[in-house]
Formats: sequence, C-alpha cells, structure tokens
Amino acid sequence: RNIVLASHLKPLEKKDKMDKRRNVLWNPCAAHAKTPQASDMEIPQELDQLPGTSAEFYRDWRRCLKSGKEKYQFLLELGGKALGRIFQADLGFGLLGEFLTVLAENVCHEDRDAVLQILQSLSGTKRFGLNVDLLSELEKESGSDLFRKLQSMSPNRDCWTSGHPSGPDRSEAGREAHLMDTSLQKEAEERMVIELMKCYQVN
Repeated sequence: RNIVLASHLKPLEKKDKMDKRRNVLWNPCAAHAKTPQASDMEIPQELDQLPGTSAEFYRDWRRCLKSGKEKYQFLLELGGKALGRIFQADLGFGLLGEFLTVLAENVCHEDRDAVLQILQSLSGTKRFGLNVDLLSELEKESGSDLFRKLQSMSPNRDCWTSGHPSGPDRSEAGREAHLMDTSLQKEAEERMVIELMKCYQVN
C-alpha cells in the first residue's frame, strides 16, 4: 500500500539535490549563529617543528602558545642564535615588549645564561633601537624587573676543590687559578649585563 501511495513521487536527481542545498537554507539564523562558534572551537595545531622564519614564528606565537609559561619555554627552546637569525631583518612591532614580559615573569636561576643570550641576540636585530623606543611603560618596567632578577642571580657554579693528597702546593695553585678564572668570567658577564641594560635603556 505504501508503494502505491508514493508512486506519484519522482526520485531526485543529483542536480536537484545540489540546487536545493545551494539556494535554500533550512534555518538561516541557526547557520549564521554557528559560523563564529566553529572558529572559536578550533583547536590549535601541535608544534611539530620549531619555526625557521618570522612568519612561522608569528603563527606559532599567536595561535599555538596560550600561556606565558609555554611562550617562555618556546623562547628557551629556540635559543638566542635562532631568534637572532629569524628576526635579523626586523623584529615585529610589539614582540619585544611581549618577550621582556614573558622572560621577566618566568626567568629562573638555571635559565640565566640562556636568557642573557636571547637578550643579546635580539639587541643585534635591525631597528632594535626603534623597538625599544616604542615599548610601553609597563613593558619598560618588565625589562627593568628582568634585569634586576638577572643581576641578583649569581652564576651557578660549584666551588672547585682538589682531592690530590700528595700535592698540596699544586692543589693550592690550582685552586687559585680556578678562582681567578671564575672571577674573570663573572666580571665579563657583569659587563655584558651592563651593556645590555644600556641597549634596553634600563637605568
């Protein structure tokens, strides 16, 4: 009986389906409402490799990294040399301030040397002085806070002691030589920090 009742219906052809879907919206309001929600729910892609260009860096920095801690680890993983190469032509507007803020909030004793290398590499990028001039007051405060923390962190080195029982004179001489090397290295690092503070206009 159902077959008889439906005998007057004709099967839809492929073009009929496409035309109907293209021209008619079943619920236009619902369709418009769902569009922005779909983009908001988009899950950022995982970082399968580190960026090699400034465009790739911007993409990953904005899209994939949500927290300050993630951004801090991202900068450390790239390192100063890679960042200097990526931004050799130009450090994008606003990025320097973000870097200073992220570094100041997350820097720790173990990362001191790596952070100094990052700051040194960034200071060698083109138009760096202009980027420093364009820092906001809050970003400048972050820069000052960062350098205060770096200055308060002494290099993490274990004191060298000699365990050679048969040569006390040589042990003493070796200890003095080591202390001299350590002192010279510390002075060199302090000079580098002072020079970087001048570059970043930190008083």
